[in-house]
Amino acid sequence: MINFILFILLGFGIGIVSGLTGIGGGIILVPALVLLLGFSQHQAQGTTLALMVPPIGLLAAWTYYKQGFVDVKIAALVCIGFFIGGLVGAKIAIIAPNELLKKIFAVILVVVAVKMILNR
Repeated sequence: MINFILFILLGFGIGIVSGLTGIGGGIILVPALVLLLGFSQHQAQGTTLALMVPPIGLLAAWTYYKQGFVDVKIAALVCIGFFIGGLVGAKIAIIAPNELLKKIFAVILVVVAVKMILNR
């Protein structure tokens, strides 16, 4: 059974980071789905595109969906958390010093890169 709370919290956390740093959710959400929740790369990319459909990835998400690589329920749940988390992250970002935001952004990029390189 899908853990609804887990996916909403995942979206919320990624929304905060995205709102805080301006990094697109996919750079964080795709690795989170693959590394933390065991999704295949195709499933993670398809599900991420599905939650960002209006208007970003409609045709790409449809292509993944037709191949069975989209979990619509999870995409909807993460989207709820992402929507609220993005607002929270943006509110934090506007009061944070510029240099701190640069450092947060850089650390996230390095951590994601290292995790993706080392994951087998």
